[in-house]
Amino acid sequence: MRTKRFSALHLIILLPVTMLLTAGVLLAVFYGIFGKEGLSLLEGLYLVNSRFVGEYDETQVVDSALSGMVDGLGDRWSYYLTEEEYEAQNQRRTNQYVGIGVTVNYESEDGLTIVEVTEGGPAEAAGLQSGEVVTAVDGFSLAGEARYEGAERIQGEEGTTVTLEVLGTDGETRTVEVTRASLDSDPVTAKMLEGNVGYVALANFYDHSADRLKEEVTRLQEEGAEALVFDMRNNGGGYLSELTEMLDFLLPEGPIFISRDRAGNEEVTQSDAACVDLPMAVLVNANTYSAAEFFAAELQEQGVAVIVGEPTSGKGYSQQTFALSHGGAMAISTGAYFTGNGTSLIGTGLTLDREVYLTDEGDAQLEAALDLLEQN
Repeated sequence: MRTKRFSALHLIILLPVTMLLTAGVLLAVFYGIFGKEGLSLLEGLYLVNSRFVGEYDETQVVDSALSGMVDGLGDRWSYYLTEEEYEAQNQRRTNQYVGIGVTVNYESEDGLTIVEVTEGGPAEAAGLQSGEVVTAVDGFSLAGEARYEGAERIQGEEGTTVTLEVLGTDGETRTVEVTRASLDSDPVTAKMLEGNVGYVALANFYDHSADRLKEEVTRLQEEGAEALVFDMRNNGGGYLSELTEMLDFLLPEGPIFISRDRAGNEEVTQSDAACVDLPMAVLVNANTYSAAEFFAAELQEQGVAVIVGEPTSGKGYSQQTFALSHGGAMAISTGAYFTGNGTSLIGTGLTLDREVYLTDEGDAQLEAALDLLEQN
C-alpha cells in the first residue's frame, strides 16, 4: 500500500508559500529591469487603487502619470497622447479627415468665414459658398470667442449630420444640414509663377506627400519651369520615409540623410543619380520644423537651393510613436539625425541666405526668393 507524500495540510501551507516566492521573483525581475523608480510608479498606482478614498478616473490618472513621465525627459520633441489624441493623430497622418469640406478663417466676429469649399465635398453639395459665415453649429452660437471652437464642433463621425446656421453674402441667414464624410486632404499646392518659376507649397510629410510633390514638380517641368520655389512655411514635418523619398527624387547621387540610434548605430540613406536639375529656393519660418527644416538644409548643403525666411528651431531628433495597452501612446525621441555631410541642426537651425519677415503688404519672403533665383 502506497502512502501519500503530501497531506491536505501540506498543500494548504505550500500554496501561499509558492505564491509568495513567485511574487518575490517577479518583483525582483521587475526591479532588475526598471529599478526603484519603475517600482515606485507601480507602487503609486497600487496605492491610488487600494487606498484613495475619493472618486477618480483611472484612465485620467494613468494619462497624467505618463504625460508627466514624458515631460520629465526635458525633450521638447517628445510627447504623450491620450487615446482620443492618438486616434486623431493617426487620422491626420493619412492626409484624410472627416468633415464637411471647407477651409475657414476667424476674421469675422460673427463666426467662421468660409474661405474655400472643397470640390465634390458635402459642403458643396449642401450649397455652401466661400464668403459665407457659419454663425452656429447644432444650435451653439459661434459669435465672439466661441468661433474658435467652431471647427472642432463641425467635425464628427462619418455619416452623421451637422446643422449649421449660415449668414449668406446677401445678408440673409439660412439653416443648412450637412452630412459629414471622409475627405482627402491634398498636402501639395503648386502653380507656375511669372518667369517660369514653379511654386510648390507642402503642408506636411505624411502619407502620399512625396508622390504628390513628385507629380507636381514633374508637371511644372513639363510646362517649362526653369526654377523651383518650395514653400515649407508652417510645415511641422512628418515621416522620414516621405522626406528621403523627396530628397532622392530631387538630388543627385550621394548621402542625403544620416540617422544614429541610442546605441550609436548609424544608418546612411543614399540618393540615386537621377535628379531635378533646376535652381531652387526654400521658404521657411519659425514654424518650419523637423522634416521640413531638414529638407531645406539638405537642398542647401547640396548647393542646389537657397533658403529665405525666418530663423528655425534646430530640430535634430526623430521620434517613434509607441502604442500603449490602455489606448494612449508615447512619442519619444529615439534617433539623432544629420545631413548627408554629417551636420546636425541642433542649436543652430538653418543658415538663411536671406533673412526676411512678412509684413502686411505682399509676400516679401517669396519676392526675396525670386530675386535670389534671378541673381543666380
